[in-house]
Amino acid sequence: MKEFNGEVNAETILEFVSKLDGVTQGFPFDQQTLVFKVGSPAKEKIFALLNVEDFTSVNLKCNPERSLKLRSEFEGVVPGWHMNKKHWNTVSPEPISDVPRTLFWELLQHSYSTVYNSLPATVRNELT
Repeated sequence: MKEFNGEVNAETILEFVSKLDGVTQGFPFDQQTLVFKVGSPAKEKIFALLNVEDFTSVNLKCNPERSLKLRSEFEGVVPGWHMNKKHWNTVSPEPISDVPRTLFWELLQHSYSTVYNSLPATVRNELT
């Protein structure tokens, strides 16, 4: 995917994910937690969650080893709130924290790719 380096907020995240294959969005839990999924209607998986009313962070899926490294390097990367702490991070981008915008966008792409690649090949083939 083309590098994206815009300001991080709910609108720019929507713009970013709209360019990814097979992404859907919705509010399955409440009216403030926007959830992004990838897959087909029969098999969708979450790759990002954010609060649209009080945007300060995004929950993103991440490789467990990389998660530990990021958490040790950035105060703005912590174990995923209300998520499996091994596989999810809560990431607060600059200027809210010390996570550079370029890294945030890369981590959002990483989350999508991680989940996309975990889908069955038949589902992935339907999305392209």
